Amino acid sequence: MNSRKDQLKALDRLLTIMDELREQCPWDKKQTMQSLRHLTIEETYELGDAILDNDLDEVKKELGDVLLHIVFYSKIGSETKDFDIADVANSICDKLIDRHPHIYGDVKVENEEDVKRNWENLKLKEGKTSVLEGVPKSLPALVKASRIQDKVSGVGFDWEEPQQVFEKLKEELEELQHEVTEDNQDLIEAEFGDVLFSMINYARFLKVNPENALERTNKKFIKRFQYLEQKAKQQGKALADMTLTEMDVYWNEAKML
Repeated sequence: MNSRKDQLKALDRLLTIMDELREQCPWDKKQTMQSLRHLTIEETYELGDAILDNDLDEVKKELGDVLLHIVFYSKIGSETKDFDIADVANSICDKLIDRHPHIYGDVKVENEEDVKRNWENLKLKEGKTSVLEGVPKSLPALVKASRIQDKVSGVGFDWEEPQQVFEKLKEELEELQHEVTEDNQDLIEAEFGDVLFSMINYARFLKVNPENALERTNKKFIKRFQYLEQKAKQQGKALADMTLTEMDVYWNEAKML
């Protein structure tokens, strides 16, 4: 692994390249924070994919892309004299020190839950009016639900036992089934949302990341379906011309892989 000196040298190299690109490259010169935003989101998702695939070489590359964006935003901020990369780094350093009084102060904690609770309480003391202010509005709904539940749990608003959450989930499923029977589409959607919210909450108690779990299932389904497509093609058939019974044969084969 690289020494601290080499790591700092590499970061200095990146800052120098960013300065040169911003000055000399037509595309880089044109970019704004607004134009970079959607690209940053894409890079973050690509990093997430690499992490789920446990492809460490790809994780390294995608982290580089994300780091470039951080440096890019900081360069733009320096041009308007609002902030630079040092301000960005010092800002997070100050926050980490302030939010970890059990490391940099005299606060005592027993476990991870104490740390999370202190974190949320400290944010309220910093001027936030709600523990939910830190949940980005543009997060995908599944991730947002998970973050909401983490946040309120941090200040003690939570169930005590996993079985309580499971009972709530069953209650929500019964309410959904009732609205399905009544054929009220608006209420069906509302109750379906409650079921999903409860499922995500239950996942938290099972120590399962719901986003990772669903993506794992997505990847599994894609792999099996593409196997089915491949087998159909080998038989000279189109999926649309196959019966479900025929497709099930290959689907079951795929499940054995």
